[in-house]
Amino acid sequence: VQLVESGGGSVQAGGSLRLSCAAFGNTGSGYCMGWFRHDPGKEREGVAFIDSDGRTRYADSVKGRFTISQDNAKNTLYLQMNSLKPEDTAVYYCASDYRWWLCSAINLNAVDFSYRGQGTQVTVSS
Repeated sequence: VQLVESGGGSVQAGGSLRLSCAAFGNTGSGYCMGWFRHDPGKEREGVAFIDSDGRTRYADSVKGRFTISQDNAKNTLYLQMNSLKPEDTAVYYCASDYRWWLCSAINLNAVDFSYRGQGTQVTVSS
């Protein structure tokens, strides 16, 4: 499975961005897909996840501001980011795994997914 992100960029605080992640290959009927972010000097953070049943999960830091969704016909995962803050600045990358139960892991920050994209930079200025 190859994952290709797009949609990153620079925005002022309070603005919005939508990230896309196109999946090439067979992700399988059962899966957990989501978005991580990593800013140098900080721990990697699992931001938002969705499983093959459509159940979603969000980090507390983005609840109410970010929305994860998927278009199965296009094999594409999205992350709509609203009310962006400077602390949202990071490289965002999507990840996928056939182990659908990963979406229920206690600490998603520590989970290594089987597939990940190359990442896209999001920069939020104050």
